[in-house]
Amino acid sequence: MIVATTIAEARAARAAGKTIALVPTMGFLHEGHLSLIDAARENGADFIAVSIFVNPKQFGPKEDLASYPRDEARDTALLESKAVDLLFLPTLDVMYPPGSQTTVSVGAVAKPLEGERRPGHFDGVATVVLKLFNIIQPDLAVFGRKDAQQCAVIERMVRDLDVPVRLLFAETAREHDGLAMSSRNSYLSDDERKLAPALHRALRAGEDAIAHNIHDVSAIETLMRQLIEETPGIEVDYLALVDPETFLPPADFRRDLLLAGAVRIGRTRLIDNIRIARA
Repeated sequence: MIVATTIAEARAARAAGKTIALVPTMGFLHEGHLSLIDAARENGADFIAVSIFVNPKQFGPKEDLASYPRDEARDTALLESKAVDLLFLPTLDVMYPPGSQTTVSVGAVAKPLEGERRPGHFDGVATVVLKLFNIIQPDLAVFGRKDAQQCAVIERMVRDLDVPVRLLFAETAREHDGLAMSSRNSYLSDDERKLAPALHRALRAGEDAIAHNIHDVSAIETLMRQLIEETPGIEVDYLALVDPETFLPPADFRRDLLLAGAVRIGRTRLIDNIRIARA
């Protein structure tokens, strides 16, 4: 595996004639990340690049940038075991040289839910992802559906800016009890970890309600919130039923739907979602 720390090294490592896939990450890798590598191979990639960069532009001033979990040696060993071809491990100055000013703002899809609660977050996401696309120049880029709104933001950016990359959104990897895999799960104490699956259970309850022909957005959101509030120690940030393209309330229950939620357990903020495909 080639480890590149500069843009020149990363570009020099690209293999001519091969289908290049990029899996962007912030490190502290888990099985969910590794499943994205598998998905890239299953979809025709024969050169896998993984980036690890904890992007400060997507963290708010009161968020966990300083404490975000990091383990470069462990991550490198895991990627080697998965036969990754290129690890791009840039520093802050490589990604944002002194004087760097340009950012990417995607627009309406970035404003509700996560965008409302984390101002500037999706500008930071879009900016770093576009930079990674320009550096690695992949044919395919793979992201996990756990970050559903992030996927929608990236999809809109690629469409609007004519970025020559195919996007693949892989299903959320989960623990045995339904908890979505996340690097931030490492923040949870043993007692908090026992509470965490309540978010997925609430979303599943919303899904069941829709399956039983309850087509009232407010009623479904209230049901999910009530289920969470029955579990002491969990604070609801939001529980919403939205259109997965706009992240606004759905106008039509015959189209695809998304149940999305964010909760806080102690100092840990967890997100999850369930997509209901109608086609």
